[in-house]
Amino acid sequence: MAEVQLKANCLGFTELLAQAIALISPTMTAALIIPVMYANTGDWSWLSYALGTVMLLFVAMNLNQFARRSTSAGSMYAYTCRGLGLTAGGIAGWSLIWAYLGISMAGVTGFSIFSEKLLEMVGLSAPPIVRFAFCVAIAWYCAWKNVQLSALMMLILEGASMALITVLCLITLGQHGFAVDTAQFSGKLPMSSLGLGVVVAIFSLVGFECATAFGDEAKNPLKTIPRAVSLSLVVSGVFFVFVTYTMVQATRGHTPSLDQLDAPLNVMATLAHMPILQAPLSAAAMVSFFALCLSCLNAGGRVIFAMGRYGLFHASTATAHAANETPHVGVSIMAVIVMLVPSVLVLKGFGPLDIFGYVGTLAAFGFLVPYALITVAAPVYLKKLGQCTPKDIVVCAASLILLVIPTVGSVYPVPAPPVNMFPYMFLAYLAVGVVWIVSFYRRKPWIGNETRHDLDLIHARHQGV
Repeated sequence: MAEVQLKANCLGFTELLAQAIALISPTMTAALIIPVMYANTGDWSWLSYALGTVMLLFVAMNLNQFARRSTSAGSMYAYTCRGLGLTAGGIAGWSLIWAYLGISMAGVTGFSIFSEKLLEMVGLSAPPIVRFAFCVAIAWYCAWKNVQLSALMMLILEGASMALITVLCLITLGQHGFAVDTAQFSGKLPMSSLGLGVVVAIFSLVGFECATAFGDEAKNPLKTIPRAVSLSLVVSGVFFVFVTYTMVQATRGHTPSLDQLDAPLNVMATLAHMPILQAPLSAAAMVSFFALCLSCLNAGGRVIFAMGRYGLFHASTATAHAANETPHVGVSIMAVIVMLVPSVLVLKGFGPLDIFGYVGTLAAFGFLVPYALITVAAPVYLKKLGQCTPKDIVVCAASLILLVIPTVGSVYPVPAPPVNMFPYMFLAYLAVGVVWIVSFYRRKPWIGNETRHDLDLIHARHQGV
């Protein structure tokens, strides 16, 4: 394999954590998703987020079996290769590209939604495509130029946004005398609705694995990456539970109800007699969606880079920029697609909010496949090392059982059109990838041998062999 290098030892634990939290995008959930959750589970919405966090922590435990032992760029792809073989690894990478593209588009459309609100506050306007282009262009430049700049920007933007939302929640709770909202604990627990709520919660939390994509660039990666994977889930999950509980309490009795609100944070600010926070909250949401787009360009570009390094994409995708030491080709491919798809949909008459819902739903399917594969791969990998224990089997089985919930919940009950067609769209995309990957290794078996050898060398290097 040709030797190509990204910028080594440039991302510490804080930067890795920022990348992961930015991709989960807690602000996105607070700004647009909690009303959807409330429509499904009502007063028990906070519990759905708590259960969803616990479920994905099981997946993270399996993922970290790899992350504690070896690392490289686009590690989810490489990890699955080591556990289940090159074909399964290729499918995992192929699915992750779909997922990161979809979530990045959600970031672009979310940016457009809240930038429009800010422009309206000052009596200005701009077409959605112009707002898309502004977001994508800056995100592409940051991802192309410097991964440290990207990480620092995401840390500042998402951190400031979460801090402002937390302040609003504390003000709201204070005005309620910090009294416990007993209705959120004493009502009838709707088990059927809770299952659908967990689906929404899990889809809100996907993206925690993206820290593994920066294996070549992380400092002390065998320690910092597993910590970033787990802590990003815990931080985001706790934030979701806290904000959901507060938002439900704050909007109780409000007309329209929470499930009908398209800007719940602004309504909370008004109810808390703090309308002055509406502009800062919209600005915080806007920049958070920008950080989401940027994080996905970074992570997706590195998956493309890793797959290109092993021959699955054109050799140009496996080149690092000579000066910036970034996967500039992969990042640029991501940016072009992320710009084109929402623009075409807008020209066909879809609004940014509709597009946001569609691309976010489509992206979720792309996460479920690699999550399931990495879960199965973990005990297989540990068995090869002679380190598999009964506990590892139990964790794998529990993870698979829990992943069934969002898998089934995303297709049953059958959603309304056009969402009912989304599983088939993803399956068609997945089928193309499977056919291509299988045929690739059959036509070029020597590349498979080289890839396995290279992955063994990477693993041995981290193990000190």
